[in-house]
Amino acid sequence: MSVEILDGSTVRSFVEDEGAFNSSVDGRFAALDADRDGLLSYAEMAGELMSLRVLEKHFGVDDAGAVAPGELAALYRGLFARFDRDGSGKVDRHEFRAEMREVMLAVANGLGFLPVQMVVEEGSFLKVAVDRELGQLAKAA
Repeated sequence: MSVEILDGSTVRSFVEDEGAFNSSVDGRFAALDADRDGLLSYAEMAGELMSLRVLEKHFGVDDAGAVAPGELAALYRGLFARFDRDGSGKVDRHEFRAEMREVMLAVANGLGFLPVQMVVEEGSFLKVAVDRELGQLAKAA
């Protein structure tokens, strides 16, 4: 993990750079595709969905009793359904790209135009976006 400074334009610029964005997303897709069939099942995506920590609260401490296990399972199934746009039960590369694009643009909108300091994980899409922007600034200098 590292502490980075970014804003919505950092993320938006990354998403709009189709080559950089697709390369990063395709790499994550390939890493998740355990059976190498070109499709992601719920089982292959479950860990990634859970890593989103959609229920994390209060400085990293989860409120364990807030959601029943069945509700939590339904939440993650719902997230998977967002990726599985055609309802086939599998997520192809195009569906994965499209949903990740929407997720990242929502993050960009949430960040807004004021820079924020944030802890980001190595290899995360946010870290890739920051590194890409830093690389572009270095080339311009």
